[in-house]
Amino acid sequence: MSKFFKGTLILLLASLIVRILGFINRIVVARFIGGEGVGLYMMALPTLFLVINITQIGLPVAISKYVAEASAKGDEQKIKKILVVSLGCTFSLSLIFTPLLIIFAPWLSETLFTDSRVVWPLRAIAPIVPIIAISSVLRGYFQGKQNMQPFAFSQVIEQVARITFIAVLTKAFLPYGIEYAAAGAMLASIIGELVSLVYLLTSFKLKKHFKFRKKFFSSIRSGKDTLRELMGIAMPATGSRLIGSVAWFLEPIVVAQSLAAAGIATSIATMQYGELTGYALPLLMLPSFVTSSLATSLIPAISEANARGDMALVERRMQQTLWIAFVTGSLAVVTLFVLAEPLLILMYGSSSAAVFIKFLAPFFILYYYQFPLQSIMQALNLAKAAMFNSMAGNVLKIAVIWVLASKESMGIMGAAIGIGTGAVLVTLLHFSTLLKVVPFTLRVKPYLTVTCIALFSGFGGHYTYHTLLAGQQLTITTLLSLSVICTLFLLLMVLTGQIRKSAMVRIPVIGHFLSRFTFR
Repeated sequence: MSKFFKGTLILLLASLIVRILGFINRIVVARFIGGEGVGLYMMALPTLFLVINITQIGLPVAISKYVAEASAKGDEQKIKKILVVSLGCTFSLSLIFTPLLIIFAPWLSETLFTDSRVVWPLRAIAPIVPIIAISSVLRGYFQGKQNMQPFAFSQVIEQVARITFIAVLTKAFLPYGIEYAAAGAMLASIIGELVSLVYLLTSFKLKKHFKFRKKFFSSIRSGKDTLRELMGIAMPATGSRLIGSVAWFLEPIVVAQSLAAAGIATSIATMQYGELTGYALPLLMLPSFVTSSLATSLIPAISEANARGDMALVERRMQQTLWIAFVTGSLAVVTLFVLAEPLLILMYGSSSAAVFIKFLAPFFILYYYQFPLQSIMQALNLAKAAMFNSMAGNVLKIAVIWVLASKESMGIMGAAIGIGTGAVLVTLLHFSTLLKVVPFTLRVKPYLTVTCIALFSGFGGHYTYHTLLAGQQLTITTLLSLSVICTLFLLLMVLTGQIRKSAMVRIPVIGHFLSRFTFR
């Protein structure tokens, strides 16, 4: 097995494990600090990711590219200069923005978030910025070396450490108030990242073939050309991500301000935002682990076909991608729609966020397309268009939230509508952009067939849960109903010929990891 196949397999498995551990982490947090505490936690998180993206400025992608090129030439000194310059840049930025985050935390919490308690999670999480700054450089290095094991294992280790400490710290701080418990959850995140960094540093020390500390500062002083090369890739790569981070940073602010304008009390607004973003959205986003793994594998496949001018192959890859995303997304959406209440009760002890899941589930069929479509656009040199599409979607999302959430009759549901509307617009813009360069024919019949199969499977699960097993133990009823939905879906997909074992998807790597789909 080649490095590419092996690396992608490791990343796919690690991604699944990390998603599962992430859910366990959210369940633990929700059980200990409740919806209001999760709201405080989720309000602070976008600010953190905005600061992190600013300090990284897209360097991990650039590091991966240039380390790979230098490694192919055996130029270890070039690799050292890339790492030295990158570390100097990201660590310096983190030393600027970490104190700023701590200093401005009171103003952010009281003025923008309208909840003074957010100050403690913001201040508690600030020390994680320089840790992630160093980790991101090392992860970019290992990606460039096509050694995905340290990258993948570090993510798993981080989640395990976080879960281990989150229960201890939230329980220890809870007697002092919910805001302190939320800060405890943030401290657990710092410990998890620190343990992950120790693992990465150990792996780096064992794998490197040069003396890193020797002439460290002279390498920085002579690294202007290297910095210019890195920035040539880093700045465009960070565009879409920064737009998303800014929009995510603004989202809780706009929600808080809108709900305050609607006359909703601060504590209730915080709790509602926690239920939407901490309970409903993670469940809805869980299936995207398949499409995000698909997106990673698509870039080299589409790039190769495009370089040869084989647009027929590009179109076939796009057909297969949309098909796989629709099939997996349909099963996930109908399952979440039918079993929203029991799943939330089993995971968080509350079904109050079920209304958000049921409303947003149909929108998320299109959301699952975003990662693969964006990867195709990047492979076809349409990264700038993808950035503008993301900007348009995020602007619309914020505008809809501001208009609707400020109405007393809509409240937090206005925020849900804004999130769904923004997701739909970005996907449609990505698709329309690709139609201008890819000769694409939409085959309606198989999509209608899968839609009918998904609806029938959902009805079977609904009947099982509400009629056949009504009044039975919740866990058993939920698991059996879930089994009915999945069994009916897969059985009908085979009987209608939508899944055939006789053929395999020809997208590199995907044929190894996903079911064998045939687009008919």
